[in-house]
Amino acid sequence: MEQGTGTKSRLVDVVLDESIGRSTPDVEHERAVAIFDLIEENHFRPVGDDGGPYRLRLSLAESRLVFEVSREDGAAVVTHILSLTPFRRIVKDYFMICESYYQAIRSATPSQIEAIDMGRRGLHNEGSQTLMDRLAGKIDVDFDTARRLFTLICVLHWRG
Repeated sequence: MEQGTGTKSRLVDVVLDESIGRSTPDVEHERAVAIFDLIEENHFRPVGDDGGPYRLRLSLAESRLVFEVSREDGAAVVTHILSLTPFRRIVKDYFMICESYYQAIRSATPSQIEAIDMGRRGLHNEGSQTLMDRLAGKIDVDFDTARRLFTLICVLHWRG
């Protein structure tokens, strides 16, 4: 990373549009945690723009995820719309393995829990890489930021 761009190439705010809807208190808590983690540590820069830090507004429109990026002062930078189709299988599998993981915590051996957790992390990495691939040429993110954004995408799908 270039000197001085660290504070510019980052998100300082993430807002979920009303189109995403609200859910159970548990799901809302998970969303808040995912947003907090994302803002706490990230690398995020629309390709070709050095005017950050940025605000991100996420919304859903016809089963597409809308990334509205603006500057800290609210001035619009760019809007990107991503199809959620490439994420459907990964998110579905991720939820299934998370369910298995939570069941295993109650009754499985430590080695079984570890094996399930490795699978869970592998799916999370696959979803993060898919997101990085879908954002390539549009928004520059590092892998850890992609992981946090993918967590948020998962939480957006979770109904509780």
